[in-house]
Order: sequence, then C-alpha cells, then structure tokens
Amino acid sequence: MRAERLVALLFVLQSRRSATIAELAKALGVSERTMHRDVAALQASGVPLWTEPGRYGGVRLVEGWRTRLDGLTSREAVAIFAMGVPRALAELGLGTAMSAAHAKLSATLPAPLREQAQHLAQRFHLDAPGWFRREDDAEHLAAVARAVWEQRRVRVTYGRGDRTVERVLEPLGLVLKAGVWYLVAAVGEEVRTYRAGRIEAVEELDERFDRPPGFELVSWWERSSARFERELARTAVRVRLSPGGLRALPSVIGAGLAAEALEQAGPPGADGWTEVELALETPEIAAAQLLGLGPEVEVVAPPAVRAAFADLARRMVERHR
Repeated sequence: MRAERLVALLFVLQSRRSATIAELAKALGVSERTMHRDVAALQASGVPLWTEPGRYGGVRLVEGWRTRLDGLTSREAVAIFAMGVPRALAELGLGTAMSAAHAKLSATLPAPLREQAQHLAQRFHLDAPGWFRREDDAEHLAAVARAVWEQRRVRVTYGRGDRTVERVLEPLGLVLKAGVWYLVAAVGEEVRTYRAGRIEAVEELDERFDRPPGFELVSWWERSSARFERELARTAVRVRLSPGGLRALPSVIGAGLAAEALEQAGPPGADGWTEVELALETPEIAAAQLLGLGPEVEVVAPPAVRAAFADLARRMVERHR
C-alpha cells in the first residue's frame, strides 16, 4: 500500500536525516523511479524535504522537523488512523482516547496518507454479533474495565437465573465474543467467566491484587472455551449429511465441534452423502439443532435422537397442512 510506504519513508528519513535515492529505494524495496515519485508526493503534501543533486547529494529532512510518530511502524500508523472509533472501545470507556489519538495522527500525517487511510476505513468494517442477535446491554462494563486496568477488586451483584448472588472478584480481563462481553475473574484460587450483561451492580473496593503468575488471557480463554464445548457435548449422534449439509454443519453446531467431527469422517458414499459422528447435548437439544439442516441430514443413531428428530419434523408437517 502506498500510504504505508510513504509513512515508512518518513521514518527512514527521520532516523537517517539524509540518504540518497538509491539508499532509500533499497531500504524500502522499490525502484529508484518509484522513490522519486514518493519523495515528490511528500514534498507536495508539505513535508519539508531538501533534494540535492550530485554524487554526494540526496534527500534530507529540514533540521528540527519530526513526524512525531516515533515508536509506530508505518502499518500501525495507517491502521490506527483508519480504524475509526469501534463501539467496543466506547463501551470500555476508551472512545475519547481513540478520538484523541486520531486527532493527533490527523494533525501529523500528510494529507495524501490521511485521505488513503480514510478510504481504507470506508472499505473494511467489523460487525461482531451474528445475524438476528442483539448485543448485550452491559450497563457496568466501563466500571469493570477500569477495575481490570487498575487491578482493583470489585464486589458485584450477579444475576443467575431467577436469583442474584454477590461475589468479590479480581478482574483479570474482558473478552468480546459474538457481541457479548465476558469478564474473566479470579475468585479465590479459581478463575471463572461471568457474562458482563448479567452484572447488576459494581462496587469498586480499595484493594489491589496481583495477577496469577503466568496468566495469559487469550490462551486461557481458548482452553476454557474448548472445555466448555466438550462438557456440553454429551450425546454421540451418528448422522448422514449431503454435500450441502456438510457445508452448513458449522453454522448449526458451531465451528469447533463441526471441525472435529469432519476431520474424523470417512469418504462420501455412492450417493454423495457422508456419515459423521457428532458430539451434541441432550437428545432433545441435538434434534432441535439438526433440524436446522432440513432435508440435508438423516439421523442414524441413537434411537432417542432419531425419534426426537422425527417427532419435531412430524409436528412441523402437521402444523403446515
């Protein structure tokens, strides 16, 4: 991307102060002709560059002028500017900080880079929740995020079914999963997960805590999620799937469980259908999930799931006669 290369050129000139066109072209992996165009583009955008012809000439920045982007790579600078202010950051109380960072970058980056970064932001967007799902209303998320950052204990009132419980937690991190915020927190010697939208009240305590030695949020979340899926999957269900059913399976039972099942599946039969063994929940839940595959699935075993599936299908037919 040219915008990224122009930022990289600024960094090179800032660190070297002066370099020949050949040296700059080699450093950035482009031709000298391209480098001449890039230097001209920076000059046109207002960056004070002097060019000197001759054997000992080259390109240099005016003494004292700096980009004020020290510590950022070119990719980081363009990515930060192009990112916009995601709703997730606003929910964490960081929307103002991101806006301030954008303002500083906007004042520093030359106009062509700024325009290209804005174009990038208009072409890529992350929409985390799945279709037909609303994001959780996590009223106390900002307070919890502050406690995570400051390593401060909190007393929370947490909704659990038709009752509430009170817990003193040591907040270790926040995870956004499919539009839902989860708090990962230590309770005594255990680390547990709490759905942020079910936190009904938060009291910040004047007590700091030390994070567990070696705790790493991403790896812990991956292990916890995999364990959670395995614990839910208690019923071994054998099905036959059409090619369309194979493609749709991840959207019905989840990508992780589908991937494990399909890795162990044999080749398709003469009719093109593939027999797959799935690890699902109770027979009733398994039947309801598989119904989402419509005519692209045949439940082979166990009899309880096959019967539950047939009963659901029969009731649907009767309802639509």
